[in-house]
Amino acid sequence: MSMKHRIFLRLLCLGTMLTALFCVASIAAADQYSDAAKKWIDDEFQPSTLSKEEQMKEMEWFTKAAEPFRGMEIRVVSETIPTHEYESKVLAKAFEEITGIKVTHDLIQEGDVIEKLQVQMQSGENVFDGYVNDSDLIGTHFRSGYVVNLTDWMAGEGKDVTLPTLDLDDFMGISFTTAPDGKVYQLPDQQFANLYWFRYDWFNNPEYQKQFKDIYGYDLGVPVNWSAYEDIAEFFTDRVKEVDGMAIYGHMDYGKKAPDLGWRFTDAWLSMAGAGDKGLPNGLPVDEWGIRVEDCHPVGSSVSRGGATNGPAAKYALRKYMDWLRRYAPPGALGMDFYQSLPYLAQGNVAQQIFWYTSFVPSVVEEGTPVVNEDGTPKWRMAPSPHGPYWEEGQKLGYQDCGSWTLLKSTPVDRRKAAWLYAQFCVAKTTSLKKAHVGLTPIRDSDIRDKSFTERAPKLGGLVEFYRSPARVAWTPTGTNVPDYPKLAQLWWQNIGEAVAGEVTVDTAMDNLAAEQDRIMERLERANVLPVCGPKLNEPRDPEYWLSQPGAPKPKLENEKPQGQTVNYDDLIQAWKEGKVK
Repeated sequence: MSMKHRIFLRLLCLGTMLTALFCVASIAAADQYSDAAKKWIDDEFQPSTLSKEEQMKEMEWFTKAAEPFRGMEIRVVSETIPTHEYESKVLAKAFEEITGIKVTHDLIQEGDVIEKLQVQMQSGENVFDGYVNDSDLIGTHFRSGYVVNLTDWMAGEGKDVTLPTLDLDDFMGISFTTAPDGKVYQLPDQQFANLYWFRYDWFNNPEYQKQFKDIYGYDLGVPVNWSAYEDIAEFFTDRVKEVDGMAIYGHMDYGKKAPDLGWRFTDAWLSMAGAGDKGLPNGLPVDEWGIRVEDCHPVGSSVSRGGATNGPAAKYALRKYMDWLRRYAPPGALGMDFYQSLPYLAQGNVAQQIFWYTSFVPSVVEEGTPVVNEDGTPKWRMAPSPHGPYWEEGQKLGYQDCGSWTLLKSTPVDRRKAAWLYAQFCVAKTTSLKKAHVGLTPIRDSDIRDKSFTERAPKLGGLVEFYRSPARVAWTPTGTNVPDYPKLAQLWWQNIGEAVAGEVTVDTAMDNLAAEQDRIMERLERANVLPVCGPKLNEPRDPEYWLSQPGAPKPKLENEKPQGQTVNYDDLIQAWKEGKVK
């Protein structure tokens, strides 16, 4: 509250004793929330792209907009990563002190988040007041009719609780949460890319460089294709073998039969191999799940219907994953899940990882760990992941996660408004830059370009350069071809898990996966439960018909291991700094 408003209130309070008592309470409350905002801005919300005066104005808006909901208790949920831990432990407390709304921010595994979301959609009962779930569900959300269209919400029913300084154009991932109808269905809260990670110090060791070139005939560097990645994995595992008496490995991954094994594949593994079609963000007409879409309607996953989920490139991708996991990864990796594998690289005995989420960065920048130098700079770097032999120029280069706030229509409006206030508080310019430094999952272009990240860049191994480069647009989440993410996603870990466990062959696993996806889409088509762009499956025909057509599904290559190619990392980073996609 400004000094002018406080003086006005005090003058007004010179009336009756009853009015005076009321006004004293009002002034005290206003002072309470204003003082809290100032304390949080001074003590926690630095750095920021806003001045402290601008931050106070933004916080005063939250205090005012929250008045009708003061004293309310709401529940929201997200997956367990450092960014959301910060929100749950720090931002929820700050929000309560500044607005008077108490937030319980639950942290659970991502698969459980999707399950809770699905339960609320199907039952109509309010389980949580707000969800942070991946934008991978955008194809489900815009088709289902259960999710609040935020574009209309912000202009209509939610206008009084929509932050004037929200600035949607500043969000790097806003295109990921925008449906084909042009409407925004989710608000980005954190995002991270799936890149290549490697030991920069080992790769620059002259002895290793000479030995590698003598054996393989080309330079040790960032692998451009899977052939080079495999050669490097073999080199460090079978040739170098140990560093300073410690056994080392040329590859890291995880293989436990669990829901996160599905993400390992739906997060663009097939497209990295080259299974899908050209076109950003997700390949047209066949995407990285192998689902073909015509006129916004999914028409099939199986090659016999024009899909690519069980095509030669997809089977090659699964075969390579299994082969590398067994031959080049550390003992125990086969039994790890996503969460167990997350901190593993910090132990310092892995040379490279082809499939590495940048959300892992906090675990490999801690001073004192084996992968950080004494001056705090990393011994590792990140770079674009290599692509498989089926990949063509013009296809997406990899996956980018974009955890985003989602509101459901089944949540009562007052609770939905309070949750929307908290969601915006977590991404407001007052709080977003500090949160980006804590979790290293930046969402705003203005944040990643802030001088504080310029200063910190040398200690982040290429993260800042990547997010400032035009290359970032070629890493995209699951797109709108997937009509029901919760139902289809669970098929992946179940079928792929059977292959990894040796229960079925690679061919059988991918054939079963494609067939089961088609069966679910057939049921969705028959039930007519998706009012917008529902599945309309093609009739099966001879797979050779589709394999002989241009694009995906692609016929089997005679040579799936062409000559390895690498690039010098420092040249790559310079290209990014010059605004080039390389």
